[in-house]
Amino acid sequence: MSFQEYTLSDFTQVLASKEAVPGGGGASALVASIGIALGNMVGSLTVGKKTYADVEDEVRVWMEQASALREDLLHGMDADAEAFLPLSRAYGIPKDDPSRPAVMEEALRTACAAPLTLMRQICRAIELLEGFAEKGSRIAISDAGVGAVCCKAALQGASLNIFINTKSMRDRKDAEALERQADDLLEEYTIRADRIYETVLEKIRGGKDKIWQHG
Repeated sequence: MSFQEYTLSDFTQVLASKEAVPGGGGASALVASIGIALGNMVGSLTVGKKTYADVEDEVRVWMEQASALREDLLHGMDADAEAFLPLSRAYGIPKDDPSRPAVMEEALRTACAAPLTLMRQICRAIELLEGFAEKGSRIAISDAGVGAVCCKAALQGASLNIFINTKSMRDRKDAEALERQADDLLEEYTIRADRIYETVLEKIRGGKDKIWQHG
C-alpha cells in the first residue's frame, strides 16, 4: 500500500513507530507537498480576480506546475522508502561476509539518490512560491510564507538523509560529490525561502521591530 493512501493519522502513527519506513525522508516529502499546495492555494485565490488580471496567465502556469510538483512530492514518500530498502537489507548481511562492503556501498549510494531528487523538487517548489508570494493575492500572502517555511524545513530534512548515508560511504570522492550537490542546493535555497518569509512578514507587520531578527 502506498503511503499516499494512508490517512494522516495512520501515516503519523507508523512514522512514530519503530518501523524502518517511513522516516525523515518521507516526512520531508510530505511537508514539502503541503508547502507547495499552499502556493497553489494562493494561486486559486488570485485567478479570476480583476485586481490580478494582468498576472493571471502567469499564475495559471505556476499552478499547473505546482499541481504536478505536489504529486511528485507525494510520490517521494514512497520513493524514499523504496530507496532505503536495499540499505535495510544490507545492514542484515553478516559482517564477516566478504560481499558486505560492496553491497553496503551500492545501497548507501541508492539511499542518497531519492533525497537528492527530493531536494531538487523542493528547490523548484521554492521558486514557484517566490512567484506566488510576489504576484499572488494579498489576502493569502501569509500562506505563501507558510509554504516557504515548510519547504525550507523539508529541504533541510532531505539533506540530512544524504549526509547520514555519505558519512558511511567508503568511496570518499563519491561521497563528497554528493555532499557538494546537497550543500549547493542548501546554500541557495534556504536563503531564498528565508527571503520569502521575511518579505511576507514585512508586508504583514510593516516596519515593527522583530524579536526574531538575527542578533
